[in-house]
Amino acid sequence: MLGSPLERAGLEASSPQPDTSDLAISTQDAQADPGGAEQPSGTAAEDAEILQASIKAGSVAQIVVAAIAVVGLIYLLKVVLVTIFFSILLAFVLEPLVNQLTRIHIPRPVGALLAVALMVALAGSLTYFFYSRAVDFATQLPKYSGKIRSTLADVRAQANKIEESTRSVIASPNAGKAPLPVEVRESPGLSRLISTGSGTLGEVVLAITFIPFLVYFMLTWKDHAHNSTVRLFPQEHRPVAHRTVARISRMIRSFIAGNALVGLVSAVLSTIVFWRLGIPYFYFLGVISGFFSLVPYLGVFLALLPPLAGGIGVVDKKGVGIILITVVGLHLLSMNVLYPKIVGKRLRLNPLAVTLALLFWAWIWGAMGLLLAVPLVGATKIVCDYIDPLRGFGAWLGD
Repeated sequence: MLGSPLERAGLEASSPQPDTSDLAISTQDAQADPGGAEQPSGTAAEDAEILQASIKAGSVAQIVVAAIAVVGLIYLLKVVLVTIFFSILLAFVLEPLVNQLTRIHIPRPVGALLAVALMVALAGSLTYFFYSRAVDFATQLPKYSGKIRSTLADVRAQANKIEESTRSVIASPNAGKAPLPVEVRESPGLSRLISTGSGTLGEVVLAITFIPFLVYFMLTWKDHAHNSTVRLFPQEHRPVAHRTVARISRMIRSFIAGNALVGLVSAVLSTIVFWRLGIPYFYFLGVISGFFSLVPYLGVFLALLPPLAGGIGVVDKKGVGIILITVVGLHLLSMNVLYPKIVGKRLRLNPLAVTLALLFWAWIWGAMGLLLAVPLVGATKIVCDYIDPLRGFGAWLGD
């Protein structure tokens, strides 16, 4: 029991009471600074924004570094990648022949071996034919040495006149002093050429020896490579991957067949014109000029060199004009009419994207980059069309 009411009252009076003055002061401070409770949350929000900005900057920097690393790797692996992509193009060229052989109950490995052997034999025959024609053509050039020397003499005389007039306008401050003779000795041309190009030539020869084997295995293991490539993706993305690979295959076949058809038309027309002009080895020069015309942008200049060199001492000024009109007209017809109709239906690339691709791949891989740039950018567009984050870039590459 707690006792009487008087004792309970005394206990309540003696118990400590809360300090109301301190409570009042804290209440006044809270009223005086109403935003104090929100200040820590505002600082945390600013810190979160700074952290997100730093993360985005770090991601952009990582993307830039990764892109530079990829470009450097592509440049360093130039010989390997060019060999692989060129072998892929040859495999697509030989695929219809292998399919025809399989339909007549020839095993695919045997059909692929026959196709590769035919390719090697054809390449060797064409190399021997063009080499012999080039040697014959080179032996015929000295007959026109007098005409060549007179033409070069006229050009040299005009150049000397321009040089003298320029020198008279811009006089050298040391014109009164005799120049000191300087003798520069160089190693013989052939030895210097061999010493400087032996490494590159050896790499090219080694890469060429790998091409038949790569083509054979690409033909025999086609289904395995296709299915394994599709299985690299998750189960839900495999149908899209299958359609992407199939569309890239159709694009490459169309690109090869279209280029072969356009080049054949240009070669036949060029050969007929050169034959009518009486240019020696017209069949050899016509084929080279017709297929050189397929090289984007530079093709018209490369296609003019063979007939103009072969027509020295044979054609007159009128013949030179006919050669210029024929080659330039065929190049414009091929690139602006035939090429878009035959090849452009599958590629669907805008001219700006093609030009940038040619510039980039020519800088990375040289002459082979010009040949592989269009199928590479076409395959890139197809991949971007099937990936949601990259569809904008694919639309930019398209027409």
